[in-house]
Amino acid sequence: MIVVLQRVSEASVKIDGEFKAEIGIGLMILIGIEEADGEEDIIWLANKILNLRIFPDENGVMNKSLIDVDGEILLISQFTLQASTKKGNRPSYIKAAKPDIAIPLYNQMIQVLEKDLGKQIGTGEFGADMKVALVNDGPVTILIDSKNRI
Repeated sequence: MIVVLQRVSEASVKIDGEFKAEIGIGLMILIGIEEADGEEDIIWLANKILNLRIFPDENGVMNKSLIDVDGEILLISQFTLQASTKKGNRPSYIKAAKPDIAIPLYNQMIQVLEKDLGKQIGTGEFGADMKVALVNDGPVTILIDSKNRI
């Protein structure tokens, strides 16, 4: 499971021209799920996301977590994060999980984040053509791969 998280001052997602979700200060997260992912990846990533100290403290040092700043989350599924570009010029998505695997894992990630954060998070819609807008604060952008946790 791969996530790209961006510290934002605001973010939103539109589907068919309608706002699906909007957040203020927090994290806009793109998540790519592969066939080999499971519950252990979700638990590990959720803990990392919520406790990663990337928000500024009173001295401007990145020393606070999303929980510390009472931030929000916008979680967007993005299978293209699983692209392989090793061969040729057309990305291969062979590692990307099919919807029957990816949707339940995406929904489980939503549930875990909401439970651990203590509030509802914003989401996109799995498989939809989405328009995502954000103001990257910092900018701070971090890539986390659950397969590189050991």
